[in-house]
Amino acid sequence: MNTAVQQHIPEGYLEDQAGRLVPVSKIDEIDLTRNDLVGEIVGKALALQRAMAEFKLATLGDIEAFIDLGAERYDVQVGGKKGNVTLTSFDGRYKIQRAISENLVFDERLQVAKELIDQCINRWAQGSAAEIRALVTHAFQVDKEGKISTGRVLGLRRLAIEDVQWRQAMDAIADSIQVTGSKTYIRLYERVGPDDQFRPISLDLAAL
Repeated sequence: MNTAVQQHIPEGYLEDQAGRLVPVSKIDEIDLTRNDLVGEIVGKALALQRAMAEFKLATLGDIEAFIDLGAERYDVQVGGKKGNVTLTSFDGRYKIQRAISENLVFDERLQVAKELIDQCINRWAQGSAAEIRALVTHAFQVDKEGKISTGRVLGLRRLAIEDVQWRQAMDAIADSIQVTGSKTYIRLYERVGPDDQFRPISLDLAAL
């Protein structure tokens, strides 16, 4: 449909993809049947999507209420850093995870870190410095959208290098991190099968 505003469709007509009103009597039966089928399926899908969104909101509220209950009544801190929490049923069969994923970007201080790192590598003897240079080059590569992988850059901070200038560079990386947003995920699991391993209960809640 190309019209900007949904127009009123008179009884006995259907609107085509160009926004024109076509009498139902002039439309082939197979086209009418297809239209009805698509409308019925999409209607059910939209209702299911709304139900899943409501389920996600209710579940997040229930988990938050349980966390508050533990903190207030039993003086127990439930969950880990950044709001991640795992709840397991008494028999261990079911598990629910609330995971909060942050969207990270780097500001201009990342370039300061890169300059400090380059100075370190140039100052060190060749040998092992060549391998570190390869790691650094890989970490600062950009993807097709011109973005640097936060995972690869932050991975440099795990290198056990005791050098004052290197540590300054790692501090600059830490200071350059900016949180631009976050998304909360609900994941449900059930122990099934002969191996008694947790398997996901498939619900695509992440997109809601």
